[in-house]
Amino acid sequence: MAYVVSDIGADEVTFLDITASSDDRDTMVHVVEEVASDVFIPLTVGGGIRQLADIRKMLNAGADKVAINTAAVFNPDFVGEASSHFGSQCIVVAIDAKQVSQEGEALRWEIFTHGGRKPTGLDAVEWAKKMVDLGAGEILLTSMDRDGTRNGFDLALTRTISEAVTVPVIASGGVGTLEHLAEGVLEGKADAVLAASIFHFGEYTIAEAKQQMAAQGIEVRL
Repeated sequence: MAYVVSDIGADEVTFLDITASSDDRDTMVHVVEEVASDVFIPLTVGGGIRQLADIRKMLNAGADKVAINTAAVFNPDFVGEASSHFGSQCIVVAIDAKQVSQEGEALRWEIFTHGGRKPTGLDAVEWAKKMVDLGAGEILLTSMDRDGTRNGFDLALTRTISEAVTVPVIASGGVGTLEHLAEGVLEGKADAVLAASIFHFGEYTIAEAKQQMAAQGIEVRL
C-alpha cells in the first residue's frame, strides 16, 4: 500500500505499528527497509521506539522521521535526548488524545498510550507544549474519539493543539470524506492531514483529495 500511495501523489507516508508497545516488541525493521527502498517520499515510522538505538535503527533502515508516543510518557527527557542526537526535524511526538471533560465543562483531553489503550492522566494540550519545549519537531495528533468513525476530525482538539504549539501539527483520526481533510486545515488549523481507509479501500484518490483542498484555497502540491 505504501508503494501505491507514493506513486499516486501522497506527500508523505506514515507507518505506525500500533501494537508494538503494548506487545512489548520492536517495530519490524525489515518491513521498514522494504518500504523505504521503494518509496521516494518522506517516511515516518513509529511503534516500539524506546531508546536512541531504536531511532538509529529506523533511520538507518530508511525512515526520514521517527514517531515517539509511549516512551515519551514514561521518560519525557527521551524526546530531548533524541532531538539532540538526531535533530528535531526527524523527531515526531505522536499524541493519542481522548476527550475527558463532561458536558458543561471546559473541553479537556487526556493522553493515552500503548496504541490508545492506557490512560495517563496527562492533559493533551499541556503535554503537546512540553514535548515541543523538549525538542519535538512535529506533532502527530490522533483523536481517539474520532479514529475509525469516519465522522471527521475532532476540530476543537486539533485547533486547540495547533494554536498551542509552534511546530507543525498533523491531524489524524476520523476522515470519511474529502471535505473532512479540508476542514482539518481550515477549521482545525492543522498544518497537514493524515488519512488511511478512504484511500486504502479506493473510495477516493489522493489526486481528488488535493483537488478538493486546492479548490478551497489550501496550498497543496498537485
